[in-house]
Amino acid sequence: MSRRMRMWVLATGGLAVAALLVAGYVRLPRFGGAVHPYGDRAVAAALARHTANVISSVNFDLRAFDTLGEETILFGAVLGTVVLLRQTRDEREVPPAPAEVAPPVRRYALIMLPVALLSGLYVVAHGQLSPGGGFQGGVVVATALHLLYIGADYRALEKIRPVGMYEVGDAAGEAAYLILGVAGLVGGSAFLANTLLPYGTFNTLASGGTVPLLNAAVGMEVACAVVVLLARFLDQAVEIEEDNGSAKGKES
Repeated sequence: MSRRMRMWVLATGGLAVAALLVAGYVRLPRFGGAVHPYGDRAVAAALARHTANVISSVNFDLRAFDTLGEETILFGAVLGTVVLLRQTRDEREVPPAPAEVAPPVRRYALIMLPVALLSGLYVVAHGQLSPGGGFQGGVVVATALHLLYIGADYRALEKIRPVGMYEVGDAAGEAAYLILGVAGLVGGSAFLANTLLPYGTFNTLASGGTVPLLNAAVGMEVACAVVVLLARFLDQAVEIEEDNGSAKGKES
């Protein structure tokens, strides 16, 4: 394709997007007004399906297919990172050198690790009830594990972070979301339709039908994905050096 043809394709696509944005803009509710068609429908649907957190209802019920796309983007990013940062023939792995950690930093990191880990799990588990959910809680859980790297050293982190297991967890979280979607089809409804389970008692952990399950699947995928991403980058910075002896990074 010539440069001129690429510019025509770009211009055509840009004009189409601009037309859609203008069409959407002119039909927006007045700023500060009391009429909010989409918001009113979303709140009504969330309450009808006993999901206290309307945002989670939008993410994992009303627009669950969009959330699948967002989750898949992260999954693809992890897959690309694993492929691009794999160890090459002219590289070798060296043991990370221990590093001195100031006692106050060590104490703070080791105290905060279980607190942050439990906080992340809480955010995931209560995603259908309160602000948060699988995306936010998954990042907190993954970050909590790396407090051991700050409070101790890289070797201590490696003991609780078998990368292969987290790679499996990443794929399992993605697969669980897809399986729940297909289960809706098998049950005679639509893909990712919230019709498989009873909606439960409003404002309890078991409420919301499939929303908590989809939320948990995303939490697992995000937590494992972030751990794998950080592992690949940290390995390059800490353990991998070129065969000629020039270290790419040896500090832990």
